[in-house]
Amino acid sequence: MLNIYKNDFSGKMNEISQFDKGSWIHLSHPSEQEKQLLVQELNIDLEFLSDALDEEELGRIDRDGNRVKLFVDIPICTKDGAKDIYSTVPLGILIMDNYFVTVCLEETAVIDEFTANKVRNLQTHMRTRFVLQILYLTSFYYLQFLKKINRQIETLEMSLRRSMKNKELLTLLELQKSLVYFSTSLETNNMLIERLFSGTFLKMYEEDKELLEEVKIEIRQATKMTETYTVILGNIMNCFGSVISNNVNHVVKLLTAITIIITLPMVIGTFYGMNVELPIQSNPHAFAIIMVMSVTITSITAILFWRKKYF
Repeated sequence: MLNIYKNDFSGKMNEISQFDKGSWIHLSHPSEQEKQLLVQELNIDLEFLSDALDEEELGRIDRDGNRVKLFVDIPICTKDGAKDIYSTVPLGILIMDNYFVTVCLEETAVIDEFTANKVRNLQTHMRTRFVLQILYLTSFYYLQFLKKINRQIETLEMSLRRSMKNKELLTLLELQKSLVYFSTSLETNNMLIERLFSGTFLKMYEEDKELLEEVKIEIRQATKMTETYTVILGNIMNCFGSVISNNVNHVVKLLTAITIIITLPMVIGTFYGMNVELPIQSNPHAFAIIMVMSVTITSITAILFWRKKYF
């Protein structure tokens, strides 16, 4: 999908139908026709589009003449049934003399913030500020998703104490995979920010430097949170097998104790069901006596197992 946006005189961003100087052009999962349109109309390198749509592309910044190309890894959250799956996807940014172009393989919450006019002081022609606002929102969503991951870890940790299934284990593996993606992406994004600080690629004003410093702090915080949650998740994964094994052993022990208790009266009943001479079989109260014996033996056995904490 190809969308073109530009600010009006009031500062509100509107979608327009034609390429206009100072506009922002965004491609999300573009078709071949849309890519060829950009190549022909704006003389955009097809290699840039291919790199931006490559899921394995890492964060970096390059200069090609008077054009600056940036690739930023931004976080995404997708649904798998009732579960949230966290990953990253590259966002290609091309800064031209008259246009600001972004290309992404997916619809993302970061870009949605801009298209929905939720970002203050957004001017499509202020290219450096636009880049820094994208980076700031990217780091913000990293922090938001990391907080959600932490809440999932805490929930799984509670259910882990009584779990005997693989469901929690598979969820932990998915979260661990998400943290690996986040860690790698944050590292490359941090390197990109360090290069922006040099001022070689983009002209920095004083306000831009302050915003860039804020972005750097947010990225550092997200990196530390990712490292912390990775260690916590690793510790939980290490003890997961032992917890499941202990839970299974407890259930087996409980079932064994119950089986023994149920078996005792069955054994007594089996003996007195044989067609041979047996003690007290002629007694008119034989049934009552046998029932009392069964209840007494079963109760004593149950009390012994209870004291040994088999229940």
